[in-house]
Amino acid sequence: MASNAALDLRFPSDVQQIEGIVAQVVRSCRACRFAGRQLSLNVPVALTEALSNAILRGNGEGAGKHVRLRADVTELRLVLEVEDEGEGFDLEACTQDPTTSENLAREDGRGLFLMRSLMDRVERFRGDGNVVRLTLLRR
Repeated sequence: MASNAALDLRFPSDVQQIEGIVAQVVRSCRACRFAGRQLSLNVPVALTEALSNAILRGNGEGAGKHVRLRADVTELRLVLEVEDEGEGFDLEACTQDPTTSENLAREDGRGLFLMRSLMDRVERFRGDGNVVRLTLLRR
């Protein structure tokens, strides 16, 4: 079996794309023998949140906009980069703990918290657009 894999996908900014993209990444990780629990929970949930944020918040559901996903699986880790056409955001300011009393009733604000809880590292930077990089170490 292969121990390394790379994906570079560009797709329309449409939430209907998310499930298929996540399934494709999970298949690539499985082919590289990533741990089962990481593939059933960490990767799908964190990547779904990142893609949702890119489409809904970054691109504002703009029909003519696109999202780019780069995935790199190695013997040591999985690195996912989700790039949208938005202006970006302050990662620290936007990450809120949804378990605090003032946030329990909110319907938003859980995505970044989940990503940070399920991945080893979450970073944001500017590339050609706004990029969120998720890193998951092999266990």
